[in-house]
Amino acid sequence: MIVALIARNTFREATRDRVLAGMAVAGIVLLLAVQVLTPLAMGQGTRLVVDLGLSSISMLGLLVVLMVGSSLVAKEIERRTIYSLLSRPIGRATYLVGKWAGLTGAVWAIAVILGLSLCGVMAIRGTGGYGGSILQATYLAALELAVITAVAVMFSALSTPVLSALYTLGVYMVGQWCNDLREFAVQFPPALARVTEWLANVAPNLPLFNMRALAADGSPTTAVHLGVATLYALFYCTCVLALATAAFESRDFK
Repeated sequence: MIVALIARNTFREATRDRVLAGMAVAGIVLLLAVQVLTPLAMGQGTRLVVDLGLSSISMLGLLVVLMVGSSLVAKEIERRTIYSLLSRPIGRATYLVGKWAGLTGAVWAIAVILGLSLCGVMAIRGTGGYGGSILQATYLAALELAVITAVAVMFSALSTPVLSALYTLGVYMVGQWCNDLREFAVQFPPALARVTEWLANVAPNLPLFNMRALAADGSPTTAVHLGVATLYALFYCTCVLALATAAFESRDFK
């Protein structure tokens, strides 16, 4: 119950933030602007619209996480509201999970708005059959954003907003290229190869949440893929929030 209350308050604060509304509007404007470019796409206009539409969900969602999530705990400290919150019988794990759930809900709201907008654009273009694969891709993008939000909440609980944003962005980039890093590590000196492989293994496997190429062809993914991605996101978020709680417990707010 307390988790739900903290999540609801965090969701309300995030949705009142102009950043969130601005990103949603920017995504819709981008979808409409892409229509101007489709005649130049050499017959690949549909692929261009789907690919850019889904990319905008991931990129704009990431920007929200970096701009809002990285200062999630720091704002509470600055306003001193965290002192009154944690003076009550509220566990720090409960506090962090509530913050993560609230911001994840806000980011998912953007993903849903942009995903449905993309489906609407495709229906107007006479390619409504792409709707199923676009909704699947939107779901996977939302899972990816939930994982990155957990990382942002962890760094927000431990560091300043600027450093939290930089650390989160670094984890996102390593996660996106984790498969390439493993291949490159073979060519590195042994010590550097071990460090590179460790980074690639610890970072989230974000390519698991990417089905833009399939969606651009109108092809759905499998139920196994969706199930594995869901379980992986739950597992990774649980691990990251557990680490964040362990580190957050050592902070003194008295």
